[in-house]
Amino acid sequence: MNDTLGGALPLDEALPLLGIAAWSGTGKTTLLERLLPALRERGLRVAVIKHAHHAFDVDQPGKDSHRLRQAGAEPILVASRARIALMMETPEREQADLAELVEMVRPQRPDLVLVEGFKAWPLPKLELYREALGQSLLAFEDAWVVAVASDGAPALPAGVAALDINDLEALADWVVAWPARWPRRRRPRGEVLSP
Repeated sequence: MNDTLGGALPLDEALPLLGIAAWSGTGKTTLLERLLPALRERGLRVAVIKHAHHAFDVDQPGKDSHRLRQAGAEPILVASRARIALMMETPEREQADLAELVEMVRPQRPDLVLVEGFKAWPLPKLELYREALGQSLLAFEDAWVVAVASDGAPALPAGVAALDINDLEALADWVVAWPARWPRRRRPRGEVLSP
């Protein structure tokens, strides 16, 4: 696992987090694209924090926001009636700081924050696993994996729920129930929360 940890992650009762962890090519984004509408239909307001491994740019050269950011605005917030975008340059960092990103979405008061791609960070995770890729199960290496959604029936560590990656309704039901389980599951498998 090559994600660099940037600091402590706030795992408080007020904001349920669930990582979506998988090897590259498993289909994390594709699954989330199908899962998010099902969660919304069930009344869950979900924020997503996605890790990008490359230098990416959501702005376009020539646009005012791009010109102002290039000129040195740190950060730049672009807002309209329809959306808001915050852009910041972070050249001094090796990786994004998940704790900081969680704090950025907290004021929006989502029911759940799904975190895609920060697989080395200490937070409860749903692992997506496809046997055809021939990769090892992260659940055996990461005690934070609480469930595995797979296209087969792999052997799993004790305490890890088995889900069918192709059963969108069952996956949505499991994720919708996650915020209620969150207060008890904010530690790795086998570690008990202090009262």
